[in-house]
Amino acid sequence: MTSRGEILVAARRLIDRDGWERLSIRKLAAEIGVGATTLYHHVQDKEDLLLLLIHEYGEQIASPEMPVDPRERIITAAIVIHDACAAWPWAAEVLTTDGFVARLGTSALSLVEAVVAGAIDYGCTPDQAVHVFRSIWYYTVGEILVRSHSARRREDARPVYQDALFAKLDPADLPQLAAIAGRWATLTSQDTYIEGLRGLVDGLLARMRSAGRVDLTVFPA
Repeated sequence: MTSRGEILVAARRLIDRDGWERLSIRKLAAEIGVGATTLYHHVQDKEDLLLLLIHEYGEQIASPEMPVDPRERIITAAIVIHDACAAWPWAAEVLTTDGFVARLGTSALSLVEAVVAGAIDYGCTPDQAVHVFRSIWYYTVGEILVRSHSARRREDARPVYQDALFAKLDPADLPQLAAIAGRWATLTSQDTYIEGLRGLVDGLLARMRSAGRVDLTVFPA
């Protein structure tokens, strides 16, 4: 008999080795040494398998004690989300569609709750609080995927096109970029997520609170 736990362990092994894009029920069955039909007793398809993995991982995330201050509560929850996804960047990629919260388990949803509740406690309307979370999520997942893809590119020894670009910049046309060209790679490799997060949260809360309503030109549906 093949247990769900064995299936998930083997699936994680395949993802770590080959990437989540190449995972298939057929490959997983071969990895375990069973027929594909056996796996369909436990999972419906590849998407169902990935969600089971994400749910299991989410339940293992330790939720810290949340600060009383609503702004700090938002930032704390966002950092936990970031760190969890950074450890499993493929999970962030799976969750890059709108409506992804419906795919999360209770533990992960509690972090979403912390962000939304923090925004409401700060003075946002519930609608505004959802837009605050959405903006933070876009910033967070973008940071994770850019860094993950860049690291993979370096590991595969693929060319870094920015070096060639900056080598031929004309200071007469792009003076600021040309001046900073030699330090661009170093500067963009620095981890500024928390600093950027604090700036983003401060800006979002200040704008939402002062407006008193959601500005749909800034936060389109």
